[in-house]
Order: sequence, then structure tokens, then C-alpha cells
Amino acid sequence: MKKTGLLHAELSRVIASMGHLDTLVIGDAGLPVPKGVLVIDLALKRGVPGFLETLEVVLSELEVQDAIIASEQAPLSAEIHAAFTSFWNARTPVQEIPHEEFKVRTRDAKAVVRTGEFTPYSNVILVAGVVF
Repeated sequence: MKKTGLLHAELSRVIASMGHLDTLVIGDAGLPVPKGVLVIDLALKRGVPGFLETLEVVLSELEVQDAIIASEQAPLSAEIHAAFTSFWNARTPVQEIPHEEFKVRTRDAKAVVRTGEFTPYSNVILVAGVVF
């Protein structure tokens, strides 16, 4: 049995298989998932697991060079946005795009991780970086 870090086998496998520029989406409970994209459904009930706690665990395992969020997140979910921005340092740019464009970009993701988050626009596209 794995002792530390990410314990979810399927999510751990996806992260381990990611290469430079591959994308992984972490989404709220309502984010539509395009046909053909792998869904890793973590949602147990409203709010469990949350978007931020899921993001924190994924970031402990995945090297991220860019993050993409919907531009609607800041004005419509200010509390999530404030907490979300605390995850990033100056080396990791966070791009904001309209939610409709965000949904289109999820088509190219290696997987979409569905959380139990019920706060609107609690979604991010993580672009894999390299560790060297």
C-alpha cells in the first residue's frame, strides 16, 4: 500500500504518465466533460472533495508550468479565486480566458478530475512542465 502523497490509483497513474505540455483539468461538480476525455470522478457529495484541497494534492505530484482559469472566477467566486491565487508563485503564470473558451480547451485534456465542489467556476487547466 502506498504510504504518502496521492493515494488515488487512477489519478496517480494519469499524473505519472503526463509529459511536457499535457493538460489535466480539475473541475467543479458541474463542469461538462467532453466525450472521449477520461473522467476521474472524485465527487462523493456536495463539497467533498473540494476544489482547493484536490488542487493542493495534485500540485504536490505534478510539475505545472501554466494554469488556465475562467475569467469569470474572480468576479463571481471571489473567495475561491483569492485562495486559488495563493497556490502560485511568480514562475507559474495563470491565464484567464472566457468560460466558453475554457470548456473548449478541456477537449484536449489527458483527463478531467471531477470534484464535489459546488462553487461556480472552480475549475483549472494545469499545463504540465518539466522538472529539469
